Amino acid sequence: MDLKTWAVYEQYFLTIGLFCLIAYMMFIIFKLGQESKAGKWGYFVLFLALGLGMFGFIAKTVIVELLEL
Repeated sequence: MDLKTWAVYEQYFLTIGLFCLIAYMMFIIFKLGQESKAGKWGYFVLFLALGLGMFGFIAKTVIVELLEL
């Protein structure tokens, strides 16, 4: 396998792995809200505060792809 094909595989597996990690982190945030018996406002605050870091990471990736750096 040449390096270009290997890079394509790495890109696909990185994308799949990051999606799974982010989905798992969202599940953990949901379970935190459920175990603490948070209401609608509590869920909103949890997802906003803890999910903002994931949103920043995704936004950075999209911006880099759009600018093709």
